[in-house]
Amino acid sequence: MAKKSKVVKNMQRQELVNRFAPKRKKLMAIIKSPNSSVIEKRLAYQKLEKMPRDANPIRIRNRCNLTGRPRGVYRRFGLSRISMREMVNNGLIPGVKKASW
Repeated sequence: MAKKSKVVKNMQRQELVNRFAPKRKKLMAIIKSPNSSVIEKRLAYQKLEKMPRDANPIRIRNRCNLTGRPRGVYRRFGLSRISMREMVNNGLIPGVKKASW
């Protein structure tokens, strides 16, 4: 089980990302646009830099929904490899079974 503080911090980051997403998208469109002048791009960069660091979606960490484990997480299921194996062995995930050959 991961530290609760890390799990909570990651959730706060997710909220920040969602709150600043439209503003970031607008600024990035200005920066990437070939029609924008150099001055407009520079102003957009400055506004982007003034935003909180945690508003960047890169800073969100994929974590297991059950345990909060940060590594070995299957995106499709939202579970770590350990939780996934336990649930598959218990038959809790439909359509998935342990490989054997």
